[in-house]
Amino acid sequence: MRALLQRVTRASVSVDNTVIGEIGPGLLILICAMQGDTEAEADRLAAKIAKLRIFKDDAGRMNRALLDTGGAALVVSQFTLAADTRRGNRPGFSPAAAPEDGERLYEYFAAQIQAQGIPTATGRFAADMAVSLTNDGPVTIWLDTAD
Repeated sequence: MRALLQRVTRASVSVDNTVIGEIGPGLLILICAMQGDTEAEADRLAAKIAKLRIFKDDAGRMNRALLDTGGAALVVSQFTLAADTRRGNRPGFSPAAAPEDGERLYEYFAAQIQAQGIPTATGRFAADMAVSLTNDGPVTIWLDTAD
């Protein structure tokens, strides 16, 4: 699985001009299931994200995890994280999991984030979504379970 994390002071996702998910301080997690991914990758990724020390401590150092801060997560599916740009100018997305697998793993991943004790909001799989955020830092982290 691939994830792009953005530390935010706030984030929301809308479908058809209606907000369907929003959070205050925490993480916006853009997530993509890749071909061959299973629940095991989602489990590892959720556990890693919950404990990743990318929030400031009292000294201003990135030394606290989302679990330590009481922050929330907004999980949004984004198959374009699977983009293969090695050939030509049009990205290919064939490395992404098939839609039915992608949706199942997206929902499972969001549930695993919530199971870590993190308040979790979500987008809508395969919908045309508008994501709004205020990046804090800015801090943006790329994670890939294949690495």
